[in-house]
Amino acid sequence: MFHEERPVYLRLRDTIAAMILDGAVRDGDPLPSVRSLAAEHGANPLTVAKAYQTFQDEGLIIVRRGVGMFVAQGASARLRTAERRDFLENRWPVIAAQIRRLDLDLEELVEHASP
Repeated sequence: MFHEERPVYLRLRDTIAAMILDGAVRDGDPLPSVRSLAAEHGANPLTVAKAYQTFQDEGLIIVRRGVGMFVAQGASARLRTAERRDFLENRWPVIAAQIRRLDLDLEELVEHASP
């Protein structure tokens, strides 16, 4: 599968992004510590720190020394915009090509979209 080919820190980044986009953590909320997220996902704490660093570099996470890491104000909207752009520019063309290749129609796709 596509996701398993990606480096672990990027898969962890996807997990953190999903937490933010799904509303599990909101703007201003604290994030799990590096150690707790590492333990939860069976990852090396340095790998988790690298994933968090990508968000810090983008200004989506702020660090309060001695307190922890927090979702920056406006981060969820900025992240949603960036993720939409990435999806439409990088992932959707591959998916759309597969849909055409398999001659799937919209009704069939919608029918199978619901869990």
